[in-house]
This record gives sequence, C-alpha cells and structure tokens, in this order.
Amino acid sequence: MNPKIDKYLIDGCMRCKLGGTPECKVNFWRRELELLRRIALHCGLTEELKWGIPVYTFQNQNIILIGAFKEYCILSFFKGSLLQDPHGILSKQGENVQVGRGFKITNIQDLFEKETILKEYIYEAIEVEKAGLKPTYKQTSEYHIPEELEQIFDEDPTFKAAFEALTEGRKRGYLLHFAAPKQSSTRTARIEKAMPLIFEGKGLNDDYALRKK
Repeated sequence: MNPKIDKYLIDGCMRCKLGGTPECKVNFWRRELELLRRIALHCGLTEELKWGIPVYTFQNQNIILIGAFKEYCILSFFKGSLLQDPHGILSKQGENVQVGRGFKITNIQDLFEKETILKEYIYEAIEVEKAGLKPTYKQTSEYHIPEELEQIFDEDPTFKAAFEALTEGRKRGYLLHFAAPKQSSTRTARIEKAMPLIFEGKGLNDDYALRKK
C-alpha cells in the first residue's frame, strides 16, 4: 500500500481550497474509496499517486483510477471502451470522452453488491493491456476549430505554426477547451490565455490552473 494514498484519503487531492479540510469531497466518500482501494489491490495492481489522485497500474500502464465528486465517487477504467461491460454499469464522463469509462458509486451497499463484478472488469482490463489492444481515437482533423481560433491563426501565422507543432493529444485538448464556452468573447479569452503555453509547446493538462478558468 502506498502511503501517498493514505494521505489522499485524509486530505484529498489538494488541488482546490477544500483540500485538507472537513469539506473535502473525500470525506464524504472515504468508506467507498477505501473499499475501491482494497478491490484494486486485491487484483494485483500497483498503487500510485498521479495528478493528485489514486491510480492503479499494471506493468507501468494505467488501468484504473478512483476519485471523489460531490454527488458520487468513481472507479474509472482508462481503456473502458475496450471492455465488454456485460452488466451495463459503465458510463462516459462527459460527451467528449472517447475511451475512459467509469462506474459511479452513490452508496456503499451498491459497491458491496458489485464488488465481484468490478474485480472481473479489472481482470479484463489487465488482459486488454497484456494483449496490447489500442483504442481508436477520433482524429484531430475531425474536431471543430472555433471561428475565433481560425481568425487568430490568420492574424498570427507563427502562433498557428506553434499550435500545429503540438502533439495530437494536446491539440485535441485545446480545441475542446476553446470550443466549450457559448460566448465568443469567452472563447477568445481562453485562446489568448493559452497562447503562451502553446508557444512553449505545452498542453492544457500541463497547467491545472488554466483548466479551471
């Protein structure tokens, strides 16, 4: 057992002002999170702390993570779209999620009842990794490019070149981030705020503070 996870179960991920306080969401779901932890370790996974949350790996490959939200806690499979899910318990965390699938827990009794099923799913996820199966991702060219971004590209070719030099994953992350707001002014503000990171070759996930804007 990783002592960093012990600390997470007390203080949370520490990425918001509620970390380390009684209002931290992990306090609402500690029993469920502890049971999810035991389930993961029972399946032989290695326990690590990544992005401030518990992640469980097999031969250095991410298999599942656990986390707490206001209304529920979750066990999420990194390659959940490749699982059979015969019991229909997995769901996407947002419309733009392509591969990850999660099982939401709202009470510990449901978790007790699903424990055997979740272990079966974890073992299947390990076999998916052993087999080297890869999910199919939507191509970057299929993502919508906001009009505001197109305009800035036209005005600043060096910025366009910097954006195109990013990895495909970073470009997809930015395109989703930029297109999300309903108001044009907000979309423009997001693009302008991200420009220094893009010129540095960094992605949205490289700056947590930016994602919260």
